[in-house]
Amino acid sequence: MERIYCIAIGYLFGLFQTAYFYGRVHGIDIRQYGSGNAGSTNALRVLGTKAGLIVLAGDCLKCMAAVWVSRLLFGNSHPDMIYLLSLYAGAGAVLGHNYPFYMNFKGGKGIAATAGLILSFHPYFIIMGVAVFFGIFFTTHLVSLGSLLVYLGFVIEIVVCGQMGVFAGVTQAQLIEMYVLSLLLAILAYWKHRENIVRLLHGNERRTYLLKKNKVDLEEKKM
Repeated sequence: MERIYCIAIGYLFGLFQTAYFYGRVHGIDIRQYGSGNAGSTNALRVLGTKAGLIVLAGDCLKCMAAVWVSRLLFGNSHPDMIYLLSLYAGAGAVLGHNYPFYMNFKGGKGIAATAGLILSFHPYFIIMGVAVFFGIFFTTHLVSLGSLLVYLGFVIEIVVCGQMGVFAGVTQAQLIEMYVLSLLLAILAYWKHRENIVRLLHGNERRTYLLKKNKVDLEEKKM
């Protein structure tokens, strides 16, 4: 039951669609512009750097909050399951972000929410996530490539840390469950990025810059 509770907690937090609400404050539905995605990258391209950073922070924090609440509720009663339950809470937040019921299940791609999971999961994962994403982003300016490689690194690091005994008190059965769950999250991320992957393979994926060349004309809706 704890797993179900954590998924539900995560989903409820994930329903806070930062990009959508920020866009509404500025008089637009972010899903009708740019890529049509309700996420931080599209917010940056459509509404500018400030908007992108605010949306990124909001989407990270909602997942972190879900993990913190789950740990607060179950940390004392199930200390051996704390990493597994944190992963379920994070997965719920990603699902809530990607598939919000009140938006006809049309949300974002879950990368910023996953960043929140990485930041709150274990200190080792922060180093990996930051190094991989920003290393790729600042050398290629391809957000999708950085995001996909972070997910790949996340799965690999969970398996490596699990086999090395980093997650103290976690049973082998729980470790396998963590491996499967992280892999399912990665598969979902790659599925949500399937169009980006095609463009990456063809060399025409759009590049993103923090301070220039991004903003979409609000007179032009998404194609």
